[in-house]
Amino acid sequence: MNYRKEYEGLLEQIADEADRIAMEYFRSERLAAKRKHDGSVVTVADRAIEEMARERAAKSGLQLETYGEEFGGKEHPQGRRLIIDPIDGTEEFSRGIATFGTLLGVETGGEVVAGLVSAPALGTRWRAYRGEGAWRDEQRLQVSEVGRLAEAMVITCGTDVRKDHEAVQRMRRLTDGAAYSRGFGGFWQHMLVAEGAADVGIDVRVAAWDVAPLLVIVEEAGGRATNFTGERTIYGGSLVTSNGRLHEEVLQKLK
Repeated sequence: MNYRKEYEGLLEQIADEADRIAMEYFRSERLAAKRKHDGSVVTVADRAIEEMARERAAKSGLQLETYGEEFGGKEHPQGRRLIIDPIDGTEEFSRGIATFGTLLGVETGGEVVAGLVSAPALGTRWRAYRGEGAWRDEQRLQVSEVGRLAEAMVITCGTDVRKDHEAVQRMRRLTDGAAYSRGFGGFWQHMLVAEGAADVGIDVRVAAWDVAPLLVIVEEAGGRATNFTGERTIYGGSLVTSNGRLHEEVLQKLK
């Protein structure tokens, strides 16, 4: 199947409208935010974007179910579905920090075959369709060729209100062995891995909607994406992306 032909129109349309909604609220006094039960933040923009995406998917004629952060959905459907994180980096978004984006993935038969990340405040969009490579805007992406952790740039998720002290210690072991480390968090670190600007990206706690487009974009750029135990899945609860050459060394550090 030509996944680009099948899904590009819908994903780009959703991303265009999501960008418009997000930027309408970004750094605006109209932005209303509150804390969820787990301590993470949600805004009116998150809900508005996911509602819009669900409506467009339902009207697309593609017979897609929808699974999203704000309104849920079936955990493991047999058919095709759109997976959406309406605003990844909502904490940053609510604080007026530009590193947020809408994450869109299409899963069919348990495989993510299309992914798009749109970061309107950064003016950048990343996309991939299975078998067709990965792109940042009009530039094709390729992961780095760094072969040793001691020469690598590692980016981690940092910490938040849901601190996992054991995971923090694992990340510390990893970053201590790297040449350089930073703590950007969210989708951006993994897109930097896909671009070849960074060599490793680490997220301690993720859901399927945090991972779906990132996995296909990194893989189509020539890299690897797994959870901490090396399983290639969007349901593994954590995310490790790399240029592939460093992956096994990174997993050993995270044990």
